[in-house]
Order: sequence, then structure tokens, then C-alpha cells
Amino acid sequence: MIDLRNIETFFWVATLGGFRAAAEKLNATQPAISQRIALLESDLGVRLFERNTRGITLTPKGSELLSHAERMLQMRQDMQVAARARKIMGGTLRLGVSETIVHTWLPRLMERLSDAYPALMVEIQVDTTTSLKSQLIAHQIDLAFLLEPMDDSRIESLHLCQYPLHWIAGPTLKVGRQPVTLQRLSQWPVITYSSTTGPYRMVRELMLAAGIERPRMYGSSAVSVIVRMAQDGVGTGVLATVFLAKEIERGELRVLEVKAPPLPPLRYAACWMQRPDSHVARTVAEVAQRIAREEDAKYQAIHIRQNPDKNFL
Repeated sequence: MIDLRNIETFFWVATLGGFRAAAEKLNATQPAISQRIALLESDLGVRLFERNTRGITLTPKGSELLSHAERMLQMRQDMQVAARARKIMGGTLRLGVSETIVHTWLPRLMERLSDAYPALMVEIQVDTTTSLKSQLIAHQIDLAFLLEPMDDSRIESLHLCQYPLHWIAGPTLKVGRQPVTLQRLSQWPVITYSSTTGPYRMVRELMLAAGIERPRMYGSSAVSVIVRMAQDGVGTGVLATVFLAKEIERGELRVLEVKAPPLPPLRYAACWMQRPDSHVARTVAEVAQRIAREEDAKYQAIHIRQNPDKNFL
């Protein structure tokens, strides 16, 4: 019989790219991690990793089996959540979501909820954080994934994830040699999140502190608008690039080095009203938190392997 602990070990070695990182993640020794992988390879009758002086890589069969391992671990997590639930989850959950979450891990959350709670219906409302906060207070939605938690005693919240902000530009924008100054960038509008958000205010404060008296800024509640305007060379953009890997790889966007203090990351939280029937919202928020952490581990592992000399939030 295959030990689920060995499958979990295989998943984290593959995801984090090494035995040492997996040992730290699972609070185990490297020899124990190696033994678990050896046992799993013996049970399956296949080699999962190729080992050489530069490290390890998945074999073709290992790559094929990784998705199976992930599904098995997800099923275990879902079973644990269901076992802790006080009742079968059903009915309708009205979920409000900020757009960045839509472009990252929301599809995985919906798949997980469909598998674990087939009787639960979810209505999704995509809107700005400002609007979603108002809807939550007005009981128009049951759960919201917001940019920053709400400072309200009636609200419970759970940290979900955080994404670094970057300055970006399209290939036609002639910003000159990098790192580029804010004075140079002030020749074009700065396109970022809407004027009611923290990123907009922070960018404006940076520009003012740099001596730019009237910074031109375009705020948009639609991430797709920010991306398109930056691609078209309307101006520079400031946003989280976590979902823009393809555009950057194709050369449609580039990340700029800017002579300015670093921008704080976007911090997302799940928020819901304290009510007797808030168990469903809390449970979904906990599932969302686990998925966000899994996605962040993958994101960090990929970028650390590709950029070993850089730090990522």
C-alpha cells in the first residue's frame, strides 16, 4: 500500500525543487525525505526524479504523476474540512472577489469547492474592494476577497496572500537607461488601481515626494484596462505582475527598475460578517487560504529557480 506521507513528500520535493527545501517544509531530515522518495519509487516501480550534480529534475513519468499526487493531497484536505464541518454545506454563497484573485487562483478554488461541497452554489461578484466592502456591510454578499482587511468589529477576516507591486511598461515606451528616475517617468501618465486604493495613494505620494508637483495618474478598477494601456504605451503601469508571466515572456510588457523606495505588496484578505450562519463563509475562506498558500509556494519555487540571486515577496 502506498503511504500518503510519501506522496506528500514527492509533491513538495517537486514543487520546491529540492530535498532540503522539502525537509524544511515538512519538518523532517534530508535522509528521511530521501528514504520516503525511494520507498515511493519502489512502490510505484518508476523513477520520479533524475539526480545529478546540479540538483534534481522530474522524470517524464514523475511529471505525469505529480498532478495525481496533488489531487490526492487535495482530497485529504477536503476530507479534513468536511469532517470538521458542523453540518453539510449547501445553499448559496454570495462571493465578492477583487479582480487580481480572478486572474490567479479563483478557478482552483471553484474546482475545490465543487468537489468537496457539491450541494453548495456560489454566486461570484467581481468588483473593486471599495464596492465589495459596502456590499458586505449591507449584507448583499456573504464573503469577500479584498485588498487589505476591513477595520470593523463586526467583520472577521483571514489573511489570504500578498503579491509584490512592480512598475511596468510596454515595449514602445522609451524610458531610457535603467534604473529610471521618477522624474523621467513623470513624462507619461502612471496607470494603476483606482484612486480609492492604497497603491494609487502610495504612487502619488512617491511622485510628490520626488518633486513632481502634479503627477498625471490614471486609476482603473479593471486590471485588464491597466494592462492594455501599458501594453499600448499610454504610460507606465503599477500593478501586481503575478499573472503576467506570459505577457512579459512574449515581450508585450517589461518590468522596470525604478530609482524609488519599494512599493508595499498587495495584501489580500477574506472578510465576512459575524453571524450565526457564517460557518459556510468561514469554511470557504479557510479553503481559499490553503489554495492561496499552495499557489504562493509554487510561484516562489519557480521564481527562485529562475532567479536564484533575487528575493521575491
